[in-house]
Amino acid sequence: MPVINVEELTDLDKAKMEVTQLKLEVKLERAKVSTCCEEISEYIQGGAEEDPLVKGIPEEKNPFKEKGGCVIC
Repeated sequence: MPVINVEELTDLDKAKMEVTQLKLEVKLERAKVSTCCEEISEYIQGGAEEDPLVKGIPEEKNPFKEKGGCVIC
């Protein structure tokens, strides 16, 4: 997809691009926020047991643990 410099377009071209984008957006299926929130919550809770950000990483498997301490004398 070529890069379009919007500043070089005429007002008519900009309006055509906007209409094209709006036609695409009007075809999108919409869902209620309450329904989406429930689905997202269920998805997150379903994978929480395997998620290292929620559960944590065991020290023996943590590749980022400090190998040794820094001593300043």
